[in-house]
Amino acid sequence: MRNWKLLPRNPYVAKYVECYWFLEKEHDDIGNEHPKLNPNPAAHLILAADEQKYEYIQGESQIKGSGSHWLFPHKKTFLMDHSQPFLIIGIKFQVGALYSLDYISPQINLDNVVDVCINELIPSVSFDVSGLLAQAVEYPEQAGNTLDEYLLPWLLGSHEDKHSALIRRAVPKLADVPIAQVGKALHCSQRTIERAFLRVTNLTLKQYQSMIRLEDVLNYLYNLGGESVNWVDIANKFEFSDQPHLIRYLKNAIGSTPGEYAKQRNLTIDVYGDFE
Repeated sequence: MRNWKLLPRNPYVAKYVECYWFLEKEHDDIGNEHPKLNPNPAAHLILAADEQKYEYIQGESQIKGSGSHWLFPHKKTFLMDHSQPFLIIGIKFQVGALYSLDYISPQINLDNVVDVCINELIPSVSFDVSGLLAQAVEYPEQAGNTLDEYLLPWLLGSHEDKHSALIRRAVPKLADVPIAQVGKALHCSQRTIERAFLRVTNLTLKQYQSMIRLEDVLNYLYNLGGESVNWVDIANKFEFSDQPHLIRYLKNAIGSTPGEYAKQRNLTIDVYGDFE
């Protein structure tokens, strides 16, 4: 198993792309074959060979396909089929970036996976996915530079308006500012920030803050390693009202109680490490 994560070097690309990541699973790699992907407010563009199959399951919905695809922001976990070898590159976009790229629609851009032809999406360059995947295996830094070069012409066509500008300021605040105080922190009305956030991201402030809180909890649990988990301490640390509140939160977010998750450790961070 091989993986890496890189930040864009081009400042303009970094305005819209949070990071690039790479994951390779080979025949003899041992691990959970059906990991869960926890809720995430960011869109990912997954680059894969045309014949590379994928499968995402969310409740009664089953999405299958092959090749490159969009993995849009999702409020619930996806169960993925990783039973076969695969080789993929992920482009993780900044939250709300697709709004500025005129690639946002409430009908398809939430809780969904959609096939994409890279050379139709980014027609200004000849996007060599196979060559890029081969480069990513041997020369990660070069692959990151190539991605910057490929994406820059497309991203230069982006647009900003008052809504996207406001959300760009809001996102860092939401890591530690209560929702009820975000408007005040940004010197605008709470109603204005709520409307702009929903317009740009297709998510409410509450949904977004719940996702980043979950990410913090999961990263903390991952870094504990093999240490036993005191769930009362976890509830206090992440400001849940009590342990039952934490139990309900995890059950709703990842479909498992804390006890079930502690036994299974079946999320992508547990299976592949903290690389994305």
